[in-house]
Amino acid sequence: MGRSRRTLPEELLLLALDPATGTTAQPQSLDLGLAGAQLVELALAGRIAPDGDRIAVVVPRPTGDPTLDCALELLRRRGAPVRAVHWIGGPRLGLRQTYLSHLERCGMVAAVPGQMCGVLPTTRYQATDTAISREIRGRLDSAIRTGVPPDPRTAALAALAHAVGLGKHLYPGNEGRSSRSRLRDLIRHDPMGGLVAHAVMDVQNGAAVQPRRGPAATGRPTGPGTRPAVEPARGVPMQPRHGSMARAVAH
Repeated sequence: MGRSRRTLPEELLLLALDPATGTTAQPQSLDLGLAGAQLVELALAGRIAPDGDRIAVVVPRPTGDPTLDCALELLRRRGAPVRAVHWIGGPRLGLRQTYLSHLERCGMVAAVPGQMCGVLPTTRYQATDTAISREIRGRLDSAIRTGVPPDPRTAALAALAHAVGLGKHLYPGNEGRSSRSRLRDLIRHDPMGGLVAHAVMDVQNGAAVQPRRGPAATGRPTGPGTRPAVEPARGVPMQPRHGSMARAVAH
């Protein structure tokens, strides 16, 4: 995978950045969304594929993206397909900061130091190339406005944006209600994006549900001795502190 293309986690993070405040909308659910976006990006790269409501590694060859390759290796080490909801609900310490730092190195955002309550050092992030953010947003707007089925990448981005609650950030107020509804509907245009988006929402809800059965459902057995369909979420992954409460990362 060439680095000339922005990955879905990067695009999702750029969508979530508030240009006025330099913070990210929906910070807790965004952490889950970034983990899910990695899965979709790996699927688009042909490295993993859905197996019912599980994720299976089909090509363990590295992509060339260090962060994605770390996730791919962790999936490979599982040795068997893993439930999407278990993967997304697992600890992902520092994932948001990893992507913010990467975007800063690429010159797409700039770190702006500040203070919280006039005491605690914080870091906010401002987009430096607004054309990139406009292009990403424009793809969603076009899919919503025209009703034409979007490409898989845009469909997955829409599904993830809905899953983490960015609809009210992107299309606020009563006037944005129909756009939020159409954003939600775009989830059906990409099976992998839909699987991951539903898993993100299940983790947030802490719901113990039966496996979702879509076109690729495999009919896995249930009964005594088998794992429950979804383990209750153990809380949202927290971002690590860098220093002693320093660098309260964009939230």
